Amino acid sequence: MTLLLAPMEGLLDFVLRDILTRVGGVDRCVSEFIRVTDTLLPERVFARHVPELLQGGRTAAGVLVRPQLLGSDPVCLAENAARLAAMGPDGIDLNFGCPARVVNRHGGGAALLDEPEALYAIVSQVRRAVPAHQVVSAKMRLGFNDDSRAEECALAIEAGGASELVVHARTKADAYRPPAYWERVGDIAQVVRLQLVANGEIWNVADAQACQRASGCTALMLGRGMVANPSLANEILSAQTRHQVTTTDSVMDGQSLLPGQLSWSQLQPLIADFWRLVCVHMERRQQTGRLKQWLNLLRRCHPQAQFAFDAVRAFHDPMDVDDWMTLNLRST
Repeated sequence: MTLLLAPMEGLLDFVLRDILTRVGGVDRCVSEFIRVTDTLLPERVFARHVPELLQGGRTAAGVLVRPQLLGSDPVCLAENAARLAAMGPDGIDLNFGCPARVVNRHGGGAALLDEPEALYAIVSQVRRAVPAHQVVSAKMRLGFNDDSRAEECALAIEAGGASELVVHARTKADAYRPPAYWERVGDIAQVVRLQLVANGEIWNVADAQACQRASGCTALMLGRGMVANPSLANEILSAQTRHQVTTTDSVMDGQSLLPGQLSWSQLQPLIADFWRLVCVHMERRQQTGRLKQWLNLLRRCHPQAQFAFDAVRAFHDPMDVDDWMTLNLRST
């Protein structure tokens, strides 16, 4: 089983990648998208979005980070991909799945799924611009309003020269509403030969196993499920080894833990480290919001996070959070 950490704009940035990859189980990350319009971006812009480029293209834990580009102009994307590739990542990823209205309105992200010929043009131009030893991969949804052209889009991406494709098993119209249609990833697997990765609605071990059965994929991408439960990748790998079928939803601190699962006391130092990194790298006005955002998702799998979320939700001054952390969270 290969497990990837998803790109999630406004949530899963380099700070959270640093923390989550410390836990283990993740083979590779994909960055949040770098938007390309009509400009050849300087290296400092790439490094601002993906600072791991300045440390060998890896997180502090040593996990590879593949930067992702978003745009609709094949020539401009290729020029930017070439400059980005020169910074030494293992490859370049292309975004054909973003559902944001502002992105789609300008012909980017999931809007390209109505134009398989445009997908081919972009991938082929980027593939020619990127050195052969570096991978070109892509991430797509099943379609824009429906999934009728999913196979056609995947074939166009493959024909353009991509060697790996992540499929978020929902359309743009589906947004992030459950369910994810994992069986449609299996349909795509019947017509392409490139490495296929299934993504969408994987919250626990049982979901991962169901997704693997339905899609036939040996590689999965984890997004919100990993943010809500930082040990999810380790739990999936442990369950695979033991051939277990179990979920994480009812396990609490003080009870027996699933193999690979972090207890709340083990998670606390990671939250404290996350807060320190946020204070170093984020603007002051963003800091408390980022902590609340993560605690809000952690409540799904760690009931103790409710207490932490309730405590900090009223804070706007980072100094108040510092004081609360000192009194209530165990740090390293």
